[in-house]
Amino acid sequence: MLRSLYSGVTGMRNHQLRMDVVANNIANVNTTAYKAARASFQDNLYQTLRSASATGTSNVAPLQVGSGVNMASIDTVFLQGALQVTGRPLDLAIQGNGFFAIKKAADSDVTYYTREGSFFLNTEGYLVNSQGYYVLDTTGSTIQITEQVASIQIARDGTISYTGLDGTVEVLPNKIGLAYIQNPESLLREGQNLYAVSLNTAEPSLGEAGTEGRGTIEGGFLEMSNVDLSLEFTNMIITERGYQANARVITTSDEMLRELIDLKR
Repeated sequence: MLRSLYSGVTGMRNHQLRMDVVANNIANVNTTAYKAARASFQDNLYQTLRSASATGTSNVAPLQVGSGVNMASIDTVFLQGALQVTGRPLDLAIQGNGFFAIKKAADSDVTYYTREGSFFLNTEGYLVNSQGYYVLDTTGSTIQITEQVASIQIARDGTISYTGLDGTVEVLPNKIGLAYIQNPESLLREGQNLYAVSLNTAEPSLGEAGTEGRGTIEGGFLEMSNVDLSLEFTNMIITERGYQANARVITTSDEMLRELIDLKR
């Protein structure tokens, strides 16, 4: 009898966690380059009441009772988000696989990865993101334009060309780098649209856009969130009903216990 109570508790606890995932997806429906998360369940440990045995020509199946549900994983779904036209030259979107490489400081040894391409030039001419973190080129170095520019263009392969105040057009030797990560689902979310490598992440390969599966860079676009609101609201309803069903298991088990206790009267 008490086993069903504890199974119901695991169901309520894990459905609440799934609701947290759904709520975070909906909250980030308009976050640039946000990737939706997906919660998956797995059944919990089973108690074997009778082992399997073979008697003559008949097989006796084992008797096992489950102990509820566990959260198997919370995966990041790296599907391509829609591209939104901005017309701003330093708004960059990645068409295909790949990540921009970012460092919080020019001399930092830690590299972060992002799909958000809202970039700017800071007061020293470095290419930075909206938090002021440095964008890296194909060699892992920072990108700097030392001259004042009237306009700037980014090619699909990451080539940076700019027009100076005197009207001359220059091409920067640094190309914006894209990193290819074989198993991006293993990345750790760091907030601010940044990802960090985990112990399970394959070695990121930083190189030129358009090569080795990295995708291309589209100037004047930003990648939108890949959250599907219709799917998230459906998951919300399913999660709510699952939570209610597990709560009903607890109340029903309580009523059965009460009937058992009342036999004494």
